[in-house]
Amino acid sequence: MIELDGVIRTFTQAGTRLDVLSGVSLRVRPGELVALVGPSGAGKSTLLHLAGLLEHPDAGEVRIEGTATSTLGDLERTMLRRRTVGFVYQFHHLLPEFSAEENIVLPQMIAGVSRSAARQRARTLLERIGLAGRANHRPGQLSGGEQQRVAIARALANAPRLLIADEPTGNLDHHTAESVFALLMQLVRDDGLGALVATHNLELARRMDRVLELRDGALTG
Repeated sequence: MIELDGVIRTFTQAGTRLDVLSGVSLRVRPGELVALVGPSGAGKSTLLHLAGLLEHPDAGEVRIEGTATSTLGDLERTMLRRRTVGFVYQFHHLLPEFSAEENIVLPQMIAGVSRSAARQRARTLLERIGLAGRANHRPGQLSGGEQQRVAIARALANAPRLLIADEPTGNLDHHTAESVFALLMQLVRDDGLGALVATHNLELARRMDRVLELRDGALTG
């Protein structure tokens, strides 16, 4: 599904070179949930951005479904990302002026799906996440857990093969986090997705298929 091979990422801050990722390699297979843990500032979000083609590595290769991405142009990377990757963040980032259904429709229409087909897909996803009755509610009318459920449905709108989640339950109370995480796991299993999930919640991490720890620019686990 996705493979990182010897990926290096560095930044320069106040004239000092920071080696955030030092030859990181990993593979996520279809139907597999992989937890990414590590201290704050270790580079987990950077790794996720590279895996999701939001950033370029300084060296190494990122392959998605066997496609090497290092030589792709920006448009090719965008099209590959739009077709294969879905993102969920700690904060839902739903558009406040649009309803739950419309927030799921929009990324599909950007990808070229007709409005009618996008609405049908959105309604199906809202049914799957248990929010069919909230389709016309705007984010401000939804609870935090409901907002994050809609964000997950939006990430799945274009039927990606890889789900990348950055602290998807980090902004939720324990009970709500449990229900949102259970939903995320169920959707990943049902759809046979590969999932790379960064989290500080070690209890949730241990319930995934594998746990990888990022520390000092290297992965262990």
